[in-house]
Amino acid sequence: MSLTPQDIARIANLARLELQPEESERMLTQINGFFGIVQAMQAVDTTGIEPMAHPVAAIQDITLRLRPDVASEPNQRDLNQQSAPAVERGLFLVPKVIE
Repeated sequence: MSLTPQDIARIANLARLELQPEESERMLTQINGFFGIVQAMQAVDTTGIEPMAHPVAAIQDITLRLRPDVASEPNQRDLNQQSAPAVERGLFLVPKVIE
């Protein structure tokens, strides 16, 4: 896939950009270069290759570095809701804005 100068003009119009002719030509070259890279990547045969969760997994064994899901602070709901104008059953009450 490659773009034409008309495509660049349409994209610039949709993005509300005012491109000078030399900028438009440079943009056309850069975007078409990007599409060339994508086509080269799509040409690679990847049948039988399992997707990686992270690119570093190709060079070293990594595990997900997630912290344990534990509460690290005490429950201060009551303390935090003391300054609220209206609270009911632990929830902040707000005025209705949509009828």
